[in-house]
Amino acid sequence: MPLTSPFPPLRIQETDLLTYLFPPGQSVSDKPLWIDAANPDNSLSPSQMLRWVKRLAIGLDKIGCARGQAALIYTPNHILVPAAYMGIVGSGRIFSGANPAYTESVKNAIAAGRKAGLTTDRIFLFSDLEHGKIDGVRDWRNMIGSSEEADRYQWKRMTGDESKRTIATVNYSSGTTGLPKGVCISHYSLISNAEQITFMRYAHKERTQERWMGFLPLYHAYGQLYANILALKLHATIYIMRQFVYEDFLRVIQTHKINSLQVAPPIMVMLSKRPETSKYDLSSVQEITCGAAPLSKELADDVVRRFNVSLKQGYGMTELTCGAIVMPGGAKELKDNTGCVGTLCPNTECSLKDDYGKEVQSGQPGEMYIRGPQELIKVNGLQVAPAELEAVLLEHEDIADVAVVGITL
Repeated sequence: MPLTSPFPPLRIQETDLLTYLFPPGQSVSDKPLWIDAANPDNSLSPSQMLRWVKRLAIGLDKIGCARGQAALIYTPNHILVPAAYMGIVGSGRIFSGANPAYTESVKNAIAAGRKAGLTTDRIFLFSDLEHGKIDGVRDWRNMIGSSEEADRYQWKRMTGDESKRTIATVNYSSGTTGLPKGVCISHYSLISNAEQITFMRYAHKERTQERWMGFLPLYHAYGQLYANILALKLHATIYIMRQFVYEDFLRVIQTHKINSLQVAPPIMVMLSKRPETSKYDLSSVQEITCGAAPLSKELADDVVRRFNVSLKQGYGMTELTCGAIVMPGGAKELKDNTGCVGTLCPNTECSLKDDYGKEVQSGQPGEMYIRGPQELIKVNGLQVAPAELEAVLLEHEDIADVAVVGITL
């Protein structure tokens, strides 16, 4: 029999993402939520975001970008990325992000676009700071609508099957089991996962005012869920880092009293191994959520012991929108099960099957099949991930960091 969530099913809204986050008739806050970690005077509130969202939607209409077409954002993190995400998705287009480290210069990106038949009138510089032209490419503020036009703008609301059929994002998988693949995620899937993760986050504890750190890349599903969607839904203040520099990361925690972190295992390695850590006061941190790759129990235990924090792991993938198995927040078992990824989120089922499609016994390896309000996927449960080998090597006290790569013999 498939495994089921121990929690009752959630009622998921069948609507578009923008209506979910900005419900009709509900006031929109003027309190800054997205704050530039390097320059806190540079910030964005939900009401300011909504105006940028509407102006961008109008601009996309003006340049002939139709509903259902994709807009690619190629940028480091900054406070206007969440607004662009909402403006693209909320107006019925498809958001897709690219790693800004992949290409050497803007010229290369422009050249590739021209080769594909894309003229520069459909390419814009996207930054939180206004720029003049670079190589003939205009700042994105030149194509967006005016504030007066934004006052009159209304986005198209979705109901029923439309929210399940309309693609909101195309995020690229990390390529763990092959080449990276573009994964189409619907509005309903984004809303479902936001509701699931919110429920699991506060399953056994009261909701408090949280301060987060936004260093996870915003072209990635993990960063998008927290910085773009949950920060707004939960009204959590988030300090956005343009790029990750470890000592800057520590300094922001100390200065702004960050109390909740969302990280990947490499950050856990740094917290455990890097000597710079001891120079900063990290006592404000109360909990750490870790995902995106396997985390050894030994490393998890070391960080919990050093910093006296609550650690929650989770399991997910791009094809699942983000997470499907999460350690419930506030659970008594947290301290004793740091090596556990948790339990199935509400509305989720899972089974393990062998090569012949038959369910395996408890404790036996198999392929994982997950069914929920997002997508039906499977993962090869038999391979040894490089991160597992890295976890073993990192147990050695003389190893500060390690990377396992494939070689051809």
